[in-house]
Amino acid sequence: MSVVTADLYDELEEAIQSLPIQFRSFGLRAAFDGPIRTVRCFEDNALVKSTLATPGNGAVLVIDGGGSVETALMGDMIAESAVANGWAGAVILGAIRDSVVINTLDLGVKALGTNPRKSSKAGVGEVDVTLEFGGVTFRVGARLYSDEDGILVER
Repeated sequence: MSVVTADLYDELEEAIQSLPIQFRSFGLRAAFDGPIRTVRCFEDNALVKSTLATPGNGAVLVIDGGGSVETALMGDMIAESAVANGWAGAVILGAIRDSVVINTLDLGVKALGTNPRKSSKAGVGEVDVTLEFGGVTFRVGARLYSDEDGILVER
């Protein structure tokens, strides 16, 4: 059972980071949490695909797509791979596609929106680096908590 973010914030207040970006929710897991893994990429989802094809062990993949919604960084096949490999969810500063299918999967996904346009597959980007967006720092291994009220990240 995932933690209720409002209660966790009340308990920890400034000792935990609150992400102010208003993401849309996808997938069957409205609430999810886990240790962070990261990908930084821009309109190229090859690293997202290869990372989610590895054992997730309940982790959450945070993807810094630079806020672009010009192309989708996750579609149904990548999301199905994430489920099969035991990932808890993904937070995407970018877009997804195949949202109808993703909404049937046991996965939590937060993204800025949707776009049917696929991304490039050159593999440009970085994996497991510290990311920062929305005033929040995402360190590999720190815990992320997400539910209907928002996203909290350990400092």
